[in-house]
Order: sequence, then C-alpha cells, then structure tokens
Amino acid sequence: MTTFTLIRPLLFRIEAERAHRLTIQGLKALNRTAPPRPDPILATRLAGLDFPTPIGLAAGVDKDGEVPDAFLALGFGFAEVGTLTPLPQAGNPKPRLFRLAEDRAVINRMGFNNGGQAAAHARLAARAGRPGIVGVNIGANKDAADRIADYAAGVRAMAGVASYLTVNISSPNTPGLRALQEAAALDDLLAGVMEARGADGPPIFLKVAPDLAPADIDALSRVAIDRAVDALIVSNTTISRPALKSANAGEAGGLSGAPLKDLAAERLGDFRKATGGALPLIAAGGIASAGDAYARIRAGASLVQLYSALVYEGPFLARRIATGLATLLRRDGFASAAEAVGASA
Repeated sequence: MTTFTLIRPLLFRIEAERAHRLTIQGLKALNRTAPPRPDPILATRLAGLDFPTPIGLAAGVDKDGEVPDAFLALGFGFAEVGTLTPLPQAGNPKPRLFRLAEDRAVINRMGFNNGGQAAAHARLAARAGRPGIVGVNIGANKDAADRIADYAAGVRAMAGVASYLTVNISSPNTPGLRALQEAAALDDLLAGVMEARGADGPPIFLKVAPDLAPADIDALSRVAIDRAVDALIVSNTTISRPALKSANAGEAGGLSGAPLKDLAAERLGDFRKATGGALPLIAAGGIASAGDAYARIRAGASLVQLYSALVYEGPFLARRIATGLATLLRRDGFASAAEAVGASA
C-alpha cells in the first residue's frame, strides 16, 4: 500500500476542482527539480523530438503552464500544457469537475478555462534552457467570431515556447468545436495552422475525439496526412456513457478514466488502419498501468498520455509505468520502445 493510497480518502473529501488547484500549488515546490534519468530502452524519437520515455502528461492537468517541470521531475517523458486560448476565459459554471470513484473515472465540463496565451507564454519563456519536452495545447475562445483565426493566432503566439503544438478540436465542452473535425472544415483549419506555423515552427499534433464514425475517421486521416500533421492524439474524452456505478454518472461533460479504455483503444486501432502507419499516433484514454501503455504501443502508438489515472493512482504513476514498461519490453526481446510500436497491429 502506497502513501497516496492512505491519504486518497482524505483528498477525496475535498471538492474535485479545489483539490486539483491545491495539487498544482503544491507542485510548484518541485518545478525547479531536474527530471530523473530514465531507462535508455524507453527513449523514443517522434517528429524530430527525442522523448526520454513515451509516457506523457495529457493536456488539461496543467492548463496554464504553471508546473510543467514538476511533472517532468515526477517521471513524465513529456508534459503537455493547456488548453490555452488567445484570450483568458472563465470556462463553464461550477461545479464542472466530478470524480466517479466507483468507476475510477472523471467527468469534466471545464470549457477551456485558462488565463490566456500571453500569461502562459511569459511562464514558459522563463523556463527557456531547461531540459524536457513541453508541448502546448491550443484552442479557440468560446465566443470567437472566427475559430480558425483563433487557432492560427495560437500557433503564432505559442510556437516560440513550445516543443510541439497540439490543435485541440475534440473537446466536447465548447459548443460546435467538434464540427472542425469534419473534412472540409478540418482542411481549412489545418491550412491556416500550417501557414501560421511556417517552415521553421514546431511540430503540429492534432487531438481527435473518440466519438467518430468510421467514415469520419477515414476522411480525417486523409486530411491530416495531406496537410502534413506530425501526429494524431487518439483520443480526447467521450460524450458516450457506458454502464457506470457512481452517483455523478449523470453529469454532462466529457468522460475519461477507466470506462474510456476500451473505446480509446478501439479508436487507436481504427486510426492505425486508416492511416496505414503513415502518421504517428499518440494514445490517450484509460491508461493506468505499464500493461495498458504497452498494449497501446504494440497497437501502434509511439507515445501515450495520462491524466485521470493520476487521480486514483497518485503522482508517481508515470515513474511506475516507465519501470514496468522497460521490463515488458525486455521480456519480449525489444531493444527499444520504438521497436514495439505496432507489433500487434
């Protein structure tokens, strides 16, 4: 039994969003700590970036880029901050974050609450020269008259402080945002994003929803390949509701955590098939163990991302997964994590 397991019941007595905020404040003490040296077998190269491990922090945890280095110090191979919008916005009314403890899940309807790109840029610029890959997830303001222009502005604003940029068009909590996943709209969006990025900007990743029909997956994949996206993140939270036991199961918003595992894994397979391996994939959704991470890598993911599992497994989960993943790779005779990508696909 870990220390976190002992204190978790006390943490769960605190309202979810307040507990999250306290966690970010507490991590500031770690934000100048050097990251650990992971097992070399875990080193992974994607989009010209050298990831010390394939285990990353998903967007939504450190929305304003306050403590990315603290998460790297906890054993994450990379940290993705955001979602950040051009202008600050308060997000949706509270309460908007709910634990589903019996289901080891979370429902959120945060609504891209953040302090805006300018404030985050200043924080990330202050870490210039520090080691570690820090991606920036960008979105559009809820009331934007031209959402494509918002994404282009986000690329221009954040490119200088981002190891990579993630275009988030898959949150279910901004009305109409997921319509940008339709082929024609996505093509226009990516054209604007790539023009704003220019020839020397950071890699562009695209984060997609799990709630897509097969035809949508094929069309989205074609556009992403044609527009030279560097990777797809599969996937965001789901608006679907499998059988859930928790009292908060009826709350509106995106569902993440253990109940998303099977759907996210299925979508990873769908995108692997649709892209033919021509586009790197990053897996997110329901990953809570070394076995989960290894299964997604073998199914075609070059990297994986965690979020909701941290609520239930504690802050050292990334380090435990890294240790376990290295053991599994060696057990099966792989010389590197990259060798295992797609081994079961």
